[in-house]
Amino acid sequence: MKIEKIKIEEIKPYENNAKLHPPEQVEQIKKSIKEFGNNAPIAIDERGVIIEGHGRYLALKELGYEEVEIIRLDHLTEEQRRAYSLIHNKLTMDTGFDFNILDAELTYINEINMSDFGFEEEEINEEDFETDFNLEIRENLDTRFMTLSLHKNQFDFIKECLEQVKNTKVKEFDGASENGNLLYEIVKQYLEAG
Repeated sequence: MKIEKIKIEEIKPYENNAKLHPPEQVEQIKKSIKEFGNNAPIAIDERGVIIEGHGRYLALKELGYEEVEIIRLDHLTEEQRRAYSLIHNKLTMDTGFDFNILDAELTYINEINMSDFGFEEEEINEEDFETDFNLEIRENLDTRFMTLSLHKNQFDFIKECLEQVKNTKVKEFDGASENGNLLYEIVKQYLEAG
């Protein structure tokens, strides 16, 4: 992989980029670049269109960068470019944190304001989490995304419960996944039984 430095105006955002970059996220990226430097090149195709790195591109542009580091992914087909762009962003969203390790790591960080990067103290209060329960919350209107880390036996048990509840009429929530609706029903029935 060869890293090059080119003028920022030679780069063009992909017009169908599906990943959202709201202003608050761009601000966090800008703060990260100011604090730590720009440590990740933007991936572009042979036409200079961004494949991954739209958030960094926006932040660097707002910071007044005239030149940026890039890598060229000109070996990808058009279909691969589209797929890689989606997969790259999806993979970064698929897991949460181990909150025990996160809490320990944060105790060593004193001079850097981690709340500038979305680490709020109330999010990592270990009393709010059970062992083996990783919680990542992302907001999208009325939808919240939760990532659970489960032992294989726990996973198999919950999967079996979901399968059993599938034959039951469950309350559906707009924007929720089928499994989210089924899990809600399992918890509801458990609470009503207790």
